Amino acid sequence: MSDFVLSVEHLEQAFAVAGGTLRAVDDVTLQIARGETVGLVGESGCGKSTLARTALRLIDPTGGTIRLGGEDITTTSQRALRRHRPRMQMVFQDPFGSLNPRRRVGKVIQEALAIAGEAPGGDAIVEALTRVGLTSEHAARYPHELSGGQRQRVGVARALATKPDLLVADEPVSALDVSVQAQLVNLLVDLQRDLGLAQLFVAHDLSVVRQVADRVAVMYLGRIVETAPTAVLFERARHPYTRALLAAVPVPDPARRGRVRERLQGEPPSPIDPPSGCAFHPRCLRASAVCHITVPPLWKYADGGMAACHHPVGVTAAEIAAGARDDSSPLAAGDDLPMADPEATGAGRGKADVEGSGARSGADVQTPGAGYDVTEGAE
Repeated sequence: MSDFVLSVEHLEQAFAVAGGTLRAVDDVTLQIARGETVGLVGESGCGKSTLARTALRLIDPTGGTIRLGGEDITTTSQRALRRHRPRMQMVFQDPFGSLNPRRRVGKVIQEALAIAGEAPGGDAIVEALTRVGLTSEHAARYPHELSGGQRQRVGVARALATKPDLLVADEPVSALDVSVQAQLVNLLVDLQRDLGLAQLFVAHDLSVVRQVADRVAVMYLGRIVETAPTAVLFERARHPYTRALLAAVPVPDPARRGRVRERLQGEPPSPIDPPSGCAFHPRCLRASAVCHITVPPLWKYADGGMAACHHPVGVTAAEIAAGARDDSSPLAAGDDLPMADPEATGAGRGKADVEGSGARSGADVQTPGAGYDVTEGAE
């Protein structure tokens, strides 16, 4: 049996649209081990939800391979997929839209139990609801009679009723109040620990991902540009895009007011007509000529982090030499080694809590007026 519950290799998802082909997922390789939570983050429209849905075969991929527990399900028919469905479940972003408004909560859970081959009795329904912090009284209610947080708990209960190996949570807390978000995040953490689930947690809120994930993957324009253990990513983000995302997270500390932050300018390029080379180069002040031409490989560093960047932040020549090109790099990526940061002095440089712009100056800037707006001021 494979060590990975979910493994996608060079996965692609493209849609024919007016004006060309939209590459929503572009050569993504990602694995999730049993008992591991991987956070998937990035700007809206970068392909996070499409990747999640494609990995579960809710959308058929246009390329690549999907394995569930080591078994290739890439081209498995929808009929044959039915036996796999109980093992892979999803919690959707909209808790109201994901529940049938004409069915009581108990009936929703009962259907999930029947699909899993469990006896759909009252005790099993109550057990499923109790596991997520609800009571037997909620079984008789319709979705509109519940709060947003309660509806999302029902969604989690329905997903867990089939006893899955893999749980995909697609921005499960983005539609909830902050206090309710904290409750649901704690619930997901506790359930993952108690049940040993493999979990893909899709979000754009990095502060939430930090609490949930063992490892974080950062997505930009359909590709993974950086991935690392959570502590490593927040301490030493190497990709300029990741650093800009981290710098945008509000810090509730008046003493930190006035810190220097990296702010991205402009919008992501169109996935119908993506830039050549590194897709991030039109917004990056560190970009040089090679960034316009060559797709950067994912370079794996000694601390377990990987970044697809020709000019990674805070990386020394020794760290580059100790690393290697990872097999999960896009097939179109070149073999160029990353270039050492001339400002790097070792492990202390490049902390994700940005205290300086980290941008290269003068000669390397290929797109004047674009990239980071490095400002000082109040949060």
